[in-house]
Amino acid sequence: MTEYRAVFDARIQFVNGGGLTAEGFRLDVPSADVDERTVGELLVRHLGLALVESVELTGFELVEEAHTGSRGMVASAPAPDGPRYIDLSHTIVDGLLTMPGMPVPRISPHLTREASRSVYAAGTEFAIPRIDMVANTGTYLDTPFHRYADGHDLAGLALERIVSVRAELVRLVDSSTRGIPAEVFYDRDVTGAAVLLHTGWDRHFGTPAYSASAPFLTEAGARYLVEHGVGLVGIDSINIDDMSPESGGARPAHTLLLAAGTPIVEHLTGLAGVPPRGAAFTAVPPRVEDFGTFPVRAFATIG
Repeated sequence: MTEYRAVFDARIQFVNGGGLTAEGFRLDVPSADVDERTVGELLVRHLGLALVESVELTGFELVEEAHTGSRGMVASAPAPDGPRYIDLSHTIVDGLLTMPGMPVPRISPHLTREASRSVYAAGTEFAIPRIDMVANTGTYLDTPFHRYADGHDLAGLALERIVSVRAELVRLVDSSTRGIPAEVFYDRDVTGAAVLLHTGWDRHFGTPAYSASAPFLTEAGARYLVEHGVGLVGIDSINIDDMSPESGGARPAHTLLLAAGTPIVEHLTGLAGVPPRGAAFTAVPPRVEDFGTFPVRAFATIG
């Protein structure tokens, strides 16, 4: 479904004096045929303002652009034919490059269909493949054991932390900085939520550009999410932490989130199709003992 946003400058006056001005403001709108008055009302709701006397918009235009979650918008009703699912996982194939420097997965047959014919009854055949890979392959989930020796592993991961978790998607594709600050979460109810960071960096997956100047969650951003009881954090980038040489190998986001028992899902894809609010997130790995990380089939449910 095509989504639209309004772009404008604004001047707001209050009945009890004072005012606010904004330049180049971008706001989600329900359709392409809204007028300036409607957008003015949406702006007041989005900012949570009271005692407004007047709203004046200038330089007004509508652009075709994905919503970022402006408050005051009425959520669309679920589709009458039931829920819709959006796959957020990369496909694992033989030789897939996920992290530079890590072994790529190798998929080979353990038992071919041809060879199985001599094992089973006439007309019956099976294929049993095998895969050799590191845990950090494709779209995967981190548990505390990935970072801390005494943290719980995949076998200790509670299903309620990773199944049908209320999603708060934060759209950051137009961000001018690599580091995602705490401030972008101020207008979101992150408590118990799966906070999904849509940077658009998944467009580089499998290429050298994927690891160069990639977006990441700052230490302040991670601390804010932990302090406000976030349920899970996912990102469509190579790492939730800064992997550049300037980081010196520090991993504050992993350190803070996993210390709090918060699962992390990295290398997501397809987040452009997820609304800012109103979806549920699921990412389930197998129940493996003494593993802190493993690939998942991550998906969003809408409706």
